[in-house]
Amino acid sequence: MNPYILATLLLGLGLGTTITFASSHWLLAWMGLEMNTLAIIPLMAQHHHPRAVEATTKYFLTQATAAAMLLFASTTNAWLTGQWDIQHMTHPLPLTMITIALALKIGLAPLHSWLPEVLQGLDLTTGLILSTWQKLAPFALLLQIHPTNSTIMITLGIFSTLVGGWGGLNQTQLRKILAYSSIAHLGWMILVLQYAPSLTLLTLIMYFIMTSSTFLVFKLNKSTNINSLATSWTKAPALTALTPLLLLSLGGLPPLTGFMPKWLILQELTKQDLAPIATLAALTALLSLYFYLRLSYAMTLTMSPNNLVGTTPWRLQTAQSTLPLAIATTATLLLLPLTPAMISLFFM
Repeated sequence: MNPYILATLLLGLGLGTTITFASSHWLLAWMGLEMNTLAIIPLMAQHHHPRAVEATTKYFLTQATAAAMLLFASTTNAWLTGQWDIQHMTHPLPLTMITIALALKIGLAPLHSWLPEVLQGLDLTTGLILSTWQKLAPFALLLQIHPTNSTIMITLGIFSTLVGGWGGLNQTQLRKILAYSSIAHLGWMILVLQYAPSLTLLTLIMYFIMTSSTFLVFKLNKSTNINSLATSWTKAPALTALTPLLLLSLGGLPPLTGFMPKWLILQELTKQDLAPIATLAALTALLSLYFYLRLSYAMTLTMSPNNLVGTTPWRLQTAQSTLPLAIATTATLLLLPLTPAMISLFFM
């Protein structure tokens, strides 16, 4: 892609998110979300591959549906209450509709079925943008409206953690596994959103760091399925040794960074007298942990299926910049001791 066009699209992506962040009026927030969607469409379809075009079409239709629901709900709210302000969502009908529209935008279960299919059709760089940056604007709106219907939020959250764990069990494609991982993590964030919004924000940031490091590892190894992970030891032995730790951090095992948000969320749910919900969420995390362990096993403890005429990949020097990967990996592995600092920062 032409660098000028790429820069324009990335600036459009950033501008759309910034407009949504800065808006207090529903129409302006909707415009920001639309700019965001329109800027990423050419990035998704840039390879002119049938799978990429299919994924782009699915994404566009899903986001257009969610945006139409959002606009309809905000118009209904203005009609019922006379308010266009995001902070003044008082009527339960438009509030529920907007919550569902934003759930569709970010891919919460049971509105999740587009996400694995779309992510599977994209290259890893665009998939990373879709899994991280595209979640920011809808989450900014969710944090502002403070959804008060606890039944919907807990249902969406538990359903997402269950579907995210269950859906990833039988997958062999890494991008689909990361999509189900995303659904499971979003479920954890939504569970605690109405009780501790700052904890949702902390979990979102931690999820961004861990997902970025995982995507960048797969991009460096040019891996798209589980079988191709087995050859990665010939290309980057040190990184292959660290990758299981990254995956276990995504699963939420101590003493890695991924344990921090899960620990704090379970603590908060218990404080709110939701011990059964906390127990169910902790059990669904075991499902996700299983497929992370499966990836770790495939990467470190198996040899690639190779016949006699097959050639072993050479250890060529990569031309990719490894600085973002190094920073994300360090943060994914070593931030747990900073939990008290994070708590004081986010809960002031």
